[in-house]
Amino acid sequence: MKIFAVLLAIHLIGSCSNESKESRPVAANPVAKTEKRPEADPSEMKAKADEALKFCVSKKLSTDFCILIDMNLHSGVKRFFVWDFKTDSVVKKYLVGHGCGLNSWSLDGSKDNPKFSNEDGSHLSALGKYKLQERGHSDWGINIKYLMHGLEETNSNALKRYIVFHSWDQMSDEEVFPKGSPEGWGCPTVSNNAMKEIDPMIQKTGKPILMWIYN
Repeated sequence: MKIFAVLLAIHLIGSCSNESKESRPVAANPVAKTEKRPEADPSEMKAKADEALKFCVSKKLSTDFCILIDMNLHSGVKRFFVWDFKTDSVVKKYLVGHGCGLNSWSLDGSKDNPKFSNEDGSHLSALGKYKLQERGHSDWGINIKYLMHGLEETNSNALKRYIVFHSWDQMSDEEVFPKGSPEGWGCPTVSNNAMKEIDPMIQKTGKPILMWIYN
């Protein structure tokens, strides 16, 4: 009887032990944090637009609209803004590529931390205000380009570096975040459909357009 009692007790202890393990709540798998989609600061953009209008008046550029490119934003979100001076608002926005620098051409190695340079051969975009003028033939995209005249010390070599505004087949119409847009050798590039919309807007004004690339 003593032996039987001991065996019974061992069996009961084992059963309780197994039950406690099975009934113990299982910790949920940690949820992976998703990268927050960055957005432009409306107040900052309004301040840029106000400054841009004064600049356009002083330089006799078009006061219909300007182009603001916020390079502080991830290249996978739309950071190319067409600002209408008459309505004092953004009327169009698109993806835009920047220069790859030492990273691989056509990839997105600096999608959230681009570097900038005015040096020839740097393969980097340059910050500052540009005058878009002289529409010509491009070997890229829909074969339209606009020469970019750098108006500041930070972008004075734009023409020398063959930095122009053009479209590129690899650029998307829609946002690709958290991936980035493909990077070229310094030109601000947009999708073919974007250029089809922007080109007639530029031609319609009959005046040079301000493109301001800032960070």
